[in-house]
Amino acid sequence: MNRYSGLSDDYYVNMNLGTEMELPSNRETVLQYFERVQKKYPTMRNFYGRDQGHFVLEEDKGPGSYRWTSIEPRRVCSGYINPPSVEDAMEQHRLVLDLVPYMLSASPLDCEALDLLFGFDFTYRGNHNQLVAEALGVGPCFERLSEIPGATVINYEPSLTMAFDEDCRTQCRVSVETRTNAYQIRMREYPEDQLSVYVTARQYGSLLGDTSYVEAVDQLIEIAQDMLDNYVVEHVLQPLAQTIAIK
Repeated sequence: MNRYSGLSDDYYVNMNLGTEMELPSNRETVLQYFERVQKKYPTMRNFYGRDQGHFVLEEDKGPGSYRWTSIEPRRVCSGYINPPSVEDAMEQHRLVLDLVPYMLSASPLDCEALDLLFGFDFTYRGNHNQLVAEALGVGPCFERLSEIPGATVINYEPSLTMAFDEDCRTQCRVSVETRTNAYQIRMREYPEDQLSVYVTARQYGSLLGDTSYVEAVDQLIEIAQDMLDNYVVEHVLQPLAQTIAIK
């Protein structure tokens, strides 16, 4: 059983590689890349193009757990929604990062930023901002503000970014994204929408020495999982789930 699967309604592990230079966009190169990914994962058979040179290959979304990968003019992405295990998602991301240098001509020198993101979605009908304030609390300097009689919290999206080296090239960000707006609060009409928590480990700039993309993402997974296992699960995800359960 995946230790993250029961913490929210949906969770996902995504990888994004941003490049300084534009990636190849000719038909042959794009198709060869996706065909190589499909060779490893034959169920990824839905291929389509979007506006502005975006191309996507993905599995059927029906079962609720599916893989996807995409190419944009200056970004390669890979994602797995509700994976059976984190390692299943990482295996896919490592394949993509193995292919990128020689199939899309994006060397580690061309790296603008490499992201590994854990996302957790909670389905909740109500004021997301008020819920977050109740579940996670606010800083001491804002505590009295949240207790003002008759006042309603209409925006509260806490986030914190930390650097893990002296030059701030390796970072991790924990953030909460709400989707309730002032109109919904005023009308007291709330759609059933997703409240999201993101843990994003990021490496900025060209990779050093002979470090490969795969080696870099393996360093990011260690940072992200340490953040999740020792801090975010207990102090962010579980309080949100418990507060939603009693609403």
